[in-house]
Amino acid sequence: MFDDIIKAQNGDKEIFEKILKDNNGLIWSLVKKFIGKGYEVEDLYQIACIGFIKAVKRFDTNYNYQLSTFAVPYILGEIKKFIRDDGMIKVSRNIKELSIKIREIENDYVKKSMEKPDTKVLAEILNVKEDDVIIAIDARKQVESINEDIYEDGKCQRIEKIIPKVDEQNKIIDNLTIKEIVNNLDTRDKQIINLRFFSEKTQSQVAKILGISQVQVSRLERRILNDMKMELAYS
Repeated sequence: MFDDIIKAQNGDKEIFEKILKDNNGLIWSLVKKFIGKGYEVEDLYQIACIGFIKAVKRFDTNYNYQLSTFAVPYILGEIKKFIRDDGMIKVSRNIKELSIKIREIENDYVKKSMEKPDTKVLAEILNVKEDDVIIAIDARKQVESINEDIYEDGKCQRIEKIIPKVDEQNKIIDNLTIKEIVNNLDTRDKQIINLRFFSEKTQSQVAKILGISQVQVSRLERRILNDMKMELAYS
């Protein structure tokens, strides 16, 4: 199973589709929890698949736990984000319509290429400015912190539900690919990543350290993580 995951992470679309098919039961079991809440079942399924694909790409086969266990918070998180973003943030009609088109294109793109398109690709497909795409995505996007407190069988942090309670930080730092990407960031971007994910500072704390607003930290963090994700995808 781990061999297939590695092949999928290295771009084998056929294996990726096989893993997705093998875990279809898991995906549907989580989708069913949200049926009857006013959303199309097929939309929920596609969103759940995006969450599963993210989990596959981020799964580390060096750890002794199952992909299905690792994937659950990603799938649930993606569905809940979709439900939360759909209607809670009040934006202009044009941005709302553009956001809907972007979601549709993202779903179609994921089906064909097993990855989400970046903002440049979306802008080219929609024949709009990339800045407009970023605004439309930001209007419906709220980042869920891995350090956020959740309540399942007692209080814990989300990261404790995603990975085992072992010294993950050292293992992540030892991952040469990620380490190289972080080292290649400019000074401010590197400082933000180190403060947020290794020193476990909140966005507000990082904002005070850097002398900028929390909103700026949030936008910078999203941009940096997206750039790092793209680097990892092609590494």
